[in-house]
Amino acid sequence: MSKLTDLPKRILIGRALRSDKLGETLLPKRLALPVFSSDPLSSVAYAPGEVLLVLSIAGASAYHYSPWITGAVVVLMFTVVASYRQNVHAYPSGGGDYEVATTNLGRRAGLTVASALMVDYVLTVAVSVASGIENLGSAVPFFVSHKVLGAVGMIVLLMLMNLRGVRESGSIFAVPTYAFVFGVFCMIGWGVLKIATGHEMHAPTAGYTIHAESSGLGGFALVFLLLRAFSSGCAALTGVEAISNGVPAFKKPKSKNAATTLTAMGLLAVTMFCGIIALAMNTKVHMAENPATDLLDHGRPLGSGYTQDPVIAQVAEAVFGHNSIPFVFLASVTALVLFLAANTAYNGFPVLGSILAQDRYLPRQLHTRGDRLAFSNGIVLLAGFAAVLVVIYGADSTRLIQLYIVGVFVSFTLSQTGMVRHWNRHLRTETDQAVRRRMMRSRAINTFGAFFTGMVLVIVLLTKFTHGAWVAVLGMVVFYATMTAIRRHYTRVSDELAAGDEPGDEYVLPSRVHSIVLVSKVHKPTLRALSYAKLMRSDSLEALSVNVDPDDTKALQREWQRRGIDVSLKVLDSPYREITRPIVDYVKGLRRESPRDVVSIYIPEYVVGHWYEHLLHNQSALRLKGRLLFTPGVMVTSVPWQLESSELAKARAKRRADWNAPGSVRRGSVGPPRRIEAADSGTMGRDVK
Repeated sequence: MSKLTDLPKRILIGRALRSDKLGETLLPKRLALPVFSSDPLSSVAYAPGEVLLVLSIAGASAYHYSPWITGAVVVLMFTVVASYRQNVHAYPSGGGDYEVATTNLGRRAGLTVASALMVDYVLTVAVSVASGIENLGSAVPFFVSHKVLGAVGMIVLLMLMNLRGVRESGSIFAVPTYAFVFGVFCMIGWGVLKIATGHEMHAPTAGYTIHAESSGLGGFALVFLLLRAFSSGCAALTGVEAISNGVPAFKKPKSKNAATTLTAMGLLAVTMFCGIIALAMNTKVHMAENPATDLLDHGRPLGSGYTQDPVIAQVAEAVFGHNSIPFVFLASVTALVLFLAANTAYNGFPVLGSILAQDRYLPRQLHTRGDRLAFSNGIVLLAGFAAVLVVIYGADSTRLIQLYIVGVFVSFTLSQTGMVRHWNRHLRTETDQAVRRRMMRSRAINTFGAFFTGMVLVIVLLTKFTHGAWVAVLGMVVFYATMTAIRRHYTRVSDELAAGDEPGDEYVLPSRVHSIVLVSKVHKPTLRALSYAKLMRSDSLEALSVNVDPDDTKALQREWQRRGIDVSLKVLDSPYREITRPIVDYVKGLRRESPRDVVSIYIPEYVVGHWYEHLLHNQSALRLKGRLLFTPGVMVTSVPWQLESSELAKARAKRRADWNAPGSVRRGSVGPPRRIEAADSGTMGRDVK
């Protein structure tokens, strides 16, 4: 089966890389920015719309609160960026929030952060891809009616791109991410220029009115609405923590490069977010949670046939003009960058999974790197979770985004609280006054960050819990319980396997070894197994067969006698034509009679060369070995016999290993054999004539 899948695997993800090539996959800042920041940068495509959607509940008159909400989001963004700059310097190993919380607040806090981050990474992929499909649907009608299919297909495509390796995915994602940033800044700059020169701009929805679901809000209701709009706008902060989790992927100096990238990301995201909100206000963009009924054209609802375009698309149309080249360019790169925003999670989730697996909270398979030196199992697992979520929620970004940002603010708050304790611990022992001043400044930043993000977490839970955030909280609980159970299992197994200082049962020699060779007919594999069993010189040796077909059994006994095989043949009756159960019952009977004896079973098996041949052979042996694994005191040995197809397969594999592409070996003049150094293709010390 591995040979069958090897060629498609190489085509999809490329040739395997040696472990010593890991340094070549590290990222410079110009590639790290699109790899780790595509999520917060692209969130400006939907975060402004989320603010306006919530405010529209109170009607268009509530839009004048949007600058204040934008200001609060900007302050929060700068606070989080400044706080995480302390993190990447203090904890550059890649553990990020999980390592900070575990080291300073304890194991439970660390697991809580890990659970929150894993939920947030899954939601990042689901929300980004679903939003991208919706943006693409405005230009390609196929995706309007096939949202789920398109979203799942894009998740799989992103998975394959990331399986090729982090550096290659960074190169792929750099162009559209930078194109999106360029397009947004051009739109903001051109819009500001038009405003300065007195040109009026109108969004496509400027002439519509909004039917307020709750008009005349005041007091606590208005405060609650503004807090909910603020919590929705905080979607612009998702993905900020990914850089602190991805510090090991940066080129040296890792911490400095990560901090610089973090600052650049914050400045770009804030500028774009503020610019889009400002232009949306100037062009009179109108949004509604239920546009079919709440958006009115001359007093009439627009109806179910109306498709509400995102804020960024409406602003671009107002600034550049409908279907103009800049408008089409920005619409295209916006849809593309929303897809690629999921790449932040594809780089964060596998690294976090690897660290958790190393700490025995997740399966060990997540700790190992794949052929392309990426954490392949984590990438595949993330894609699977996100695809399930997209299918359940019908790739609807409005429904999915209600689950969003709970996890990220849990990790923000616990991480910054952990950093405060980190600085307190170091300040108790530090005597250098200059260093102490730097530590106290860092502690002040992290203290403010912990307070602010904790307050936002409370706001998010209060305003979003009944709107779907409870699903994210439930997901965190499930992840926490699962990781705790996995750690408990690994600890129990480790304790059971640990060799004690005093000799125990594992040192006691068995009284006798009773060997059994399983026989179906007399052929070469059977004779090989009998010869091998005799070589072991056990205390007793017998051949064992199961009577499924009386004619076959009689033929076996006649052939056994004719050849004069000097090993007794025992035949077990099987009235229900089973093979596995009679053998297992017989072996258990031997163990009951002599518990200190060891039963050694030899199973002749064919070795075939094609995957489809495996379906035709050795299935009984496979089932039998599976059952005998649970029988104490039983050792199972497979005695292979290579068929001709396996020999041919081995020869084909050798030819593939020895093959070199044209030009991969440098050839000199004809003469005596000489030794040459390996070329870049990987040829090592090959003799060339």
